[in-house]
Amino acid sequence: MSEHTTQSPRGFDAREVADELAPTWASRREQIEAVCAPLREAMLRDLDPQPGDTVLELAAGTGDTGFDAAERVAAEGRLISSDFAPTMLDEARKRGAERGIENVEFEVIDATEMELEDDSVDGVLCRFGYMLMTDVEAALSGTRRVLRPGGKVSLAVWGSPEKNPFFMIPAISLIQRGHMPPPEPPPAPGLFSMADPERIKALLRNAGFEEVRVDEVDLTFPVPNAGGYLEFITDTAGPLAIALRGLDEQQRAEVLGDVEDSLERFAADGGGYPLPGLALCAVGS
Repeated sequence: MSEHTTQSPRGFDAREVADELAPTWASRREQIEAVCAPLREAMLRDLDPQPGDTVLELAAGTGDTGFDAAERVAAEGRLISSDFAPTMLDEARKRGAERGIENVEFEVIDATEMELEDDSVDGVLCRFGYMLMTDVEAALSGTRRVLRPGGKVSLAVWGSPEKNPFFMIPAISLIQRGHMPPPEPPPAPGLFSMADPERIKALLRNAGFEEVRVDEVDLTFPVPNAGGYLEFITDTAGPLAIALRGLDEQQRAEVLGDVEDSLERFAADGGGYPLPGLALCAVGS
């Protein structure tokens, strides 16, 4: 895997981060998938996999979106569950075994340098992956290349920062306190690098997709308290997690205080802090 596919302009190695977070990400899988259930449903509805199809999932993480597709393509179909982080792929293997998915192959694949044959799959899924790739244009062109005529890609990315306080609350504190740099604007990779629907459409069309649609999917993150929230972010949220893991006790207490203050405007009458979220679900064919 070449360096340019993993190294960000700020020296952030996405593969190393994914490998480091894989065990804690997997431990939070049920919480993550509960939040993302409406998004999984939307992505599968757009892809509409049929019995006998071959479906490729890129940046699969623990793999549940692809496993849903594997059940739809049935025994005569096939899922290729892939990630560029071997440790994350190991977690997907464990999850696939738990779900009893047998029509699946697991492969380490860098989406920007895919070696799959042309016209070899019927559909591609990618949930929260393309936005983090340093060469999304190459990844989407490769996606188009491996799709058979009539095949589709169904992808999801995060919407605008102001619609996603779940990530922005800790990010603002970490940036303001100097614990991490502010994000670079697109085309640099990041959580919100594909938050503009028009950019998504342009990227897909430039990659060779003729029919393109982008829909909004509302999500809700149930946050019980500030401490548990910060622990969840530390376990799962990429560069935010790495920044939090590097704090000493005093620094973490300061960030926790900022988070507590910011959560107040989301307090629910019955307790807790349900944080709104917005994902963009795009389909190209």
